[in-house]
Amino acid sequence: MKNARDRLLLAAAELLESGATVSTRAVCERAGVQAPTLYHHFGSKQGLIDAVANHGFTQYTAVENSGDPLDDLRKGWDRHVQFGLEHPSFYGLLYGRAEPGKPCAVTAPAHAALRERFTAAATQGRLKVPAGDAAEQVLAANVGITLTLISQTEPDFGLSGRVREAALAGVLHAPSAAAPATRASAALTLRALVDNDPGDLTPGERALLDELLERLAR
Repeated sequence: MKNARDRLLLAAAELLESGATVSTRAVCERAGVQAPTLYHHFGSKQGLIDAVANHGFTQYTAVENSGDPLDDLRKGWDRHVQFGLEHPSFYGLLYGRAEPGKPCAVTAPAHAALRERFTAAATQGRLKVPAGDAAEQVLAANVGITLTLISQTEPDFGLSGRVREAALAGVLHAPSAAAPATRASAALTLRALVDNDPGDLTPGERALLDELLERLAR
């Protein structure tokens, strides 16, 4: 027998997947508990829904580091799209309820992981723009194509691949041993390396260096 917390998570997940209304009463009846139990474990109905979505999304979209940032970025994109298509109700909760000026806490870890991928690419001299900007641009394209495919009667996976490659090409240099380093690419690379290993730099020195490198990267 699952404990009350697990039963609540399962009940909410089943209701979400079925497209039914996820009310506090419906969840509690399905889980065989009273409302105070839900509030004890999750604080609110929205807290429960966030916990369900967070578990499913982070487990599904996680990609192991292969040492090849570009390959990892492609795999992460494809898993993101696949999650949205297989769990449209969850995906709608994650990306369809945007609030002005309030980033989604549930998807924040996935966003941070995407930025780390681009930081890894920057240390190899591959980035055209700062890692944070690259993550924002590619995530926006990834979410947009996923919502588009969800709305299609028959998802066009070829469209996803084309948008993915266009998005990555917009922020990454093509791999080439003969490609000469530029001032901007060198600044972006050094910025990523210092972020990973600041050494003995003081916070003030790091802030000054970061400002200089940001200007050089333009």
